[in-house]
Amino acid sequence: MAEPLKNMYDGNFLETFAASLQKAWGDFDEEAFIGRVRSGNWTELELKERIRRIAEALGASLPEDYEEALAILYRIDEQCTGFPYLFFPDFVEVFGREERHFEKSMEALARFTRRSSSEFAVRPFILEHPQRMLAQLAEWAAHPNEHVRRLASEGSRPRLPWGQSLPLFKRDPQPLLPILEALKNDESLYVRRSVANNLNDIAKDHPELVLQVAGSWLGQTAETDWIVRHACRTLVKKGNREAMALFGYASSGESTGSGLATEAAISLSSETVPFGGDTSIRYRFRAGQAAAGAGTLKLRVEYGIDFVKSGGKTSLKRFLLSDREYAAGEQAEGVRTHRFADLTTRKHYPGHHAVTLWVNGVEVARTSLTLLEPDYGG
Repeated sequence: MAEPLKNMYDGNFLETFAASLQKAWGDFDEEAFIGRVRSGNWTELELKERIRRIAEALGASLPEDYEEALAILYRIDEQCTGFPYLFFPDFVEVFGREERHFEKSMEALARFTRRSSSEFAVRPFILEHPQRMLAQLAEWAAHPNEHVRRLASEGSRPRLPWGQSLPLFKRDPQPLLPILEALKNDESLYVRRSVANNLNDIAKDHPELVLQVAGSWLGQTAETDWIVRHACRTLVKKGNREAMALFGYASSGESTGSGLATEAAISLSSETVPFGGDTSIRYRFRAGQAAAGAGTLKLRVEYGIDFVKSGGKTSLKRFLLSDREYAAGEQAEGVRTHRFADLTTRKHYPGHHAVTLWVNGVEVARTSLTLLEPDYGG
């Protein structure tokens, strides 16, 4: 099992960082800083809580004057690159939100995001100063550095994973469209992927708006085609008819006979699975007969599992099996192994789980399994 990310903030990391900061500013008390970080419930803190603890310890260990403290961090930030240094922008979020610090904080977020990421730290500023921050995001979207341009789209995502939600853009994402429009042909895939992720977030609350954008962008350039496809991935996965038609997936009305898939079946190597164990999912179907003039059908084939949640209810999760053109009447079959081990994004609970086969968002076959109680004694 991979070691938890939070463990990267071990004694060696903290000591090395503190020594670097002390070298840059002679009054920095290394021992006091490390003591503040590791005090109390440090061992129990999760990743984001540890990032916040380090940022707060910096605030207590650096000069009380915010701009003076920033100037000291600027002496070492160029050598502090990567994910572990998210506490640099977090320091700005914690200590730089007063009105008088706004401009300096924007400069700091743009600077720190080039070597780590300010996508989380920028969100409280958006919530507190929406109009001012929209202008700032537009300015960042034209920045020569790709990391700063990405901050404009990634930092404003309505539903950024692990990030603070932005309800104002959930309600009305229209103000984001000029920013995304400015970035849609960005030379950096890193930036374009962020644009797609922002639109995919919007699609969860405003599918019709994203479909409108997708229709206007599709066919403009190879870059916008890629963005549109990734922006609509949730809509396609949910079987949204308009989204699927946009990308050429066949609908039941475009086939003859019994629909897109006939003779569909799904079976399991084991219908009783121990916690952490797996089962092989075997599936088969025959592609439908294409409508007149079409020799193939574009089909997205998935298997789904109705996972039992902590309260006993279930939640469907679908997993891609194939996404391609099928000849009319083509026989298709395959096997996929699914493991019921806990992930950081999903916990498993015992009980009855439906297992289903889907073709272009339509369920075509079903079976089930029982996940057993965890054997903690074993």
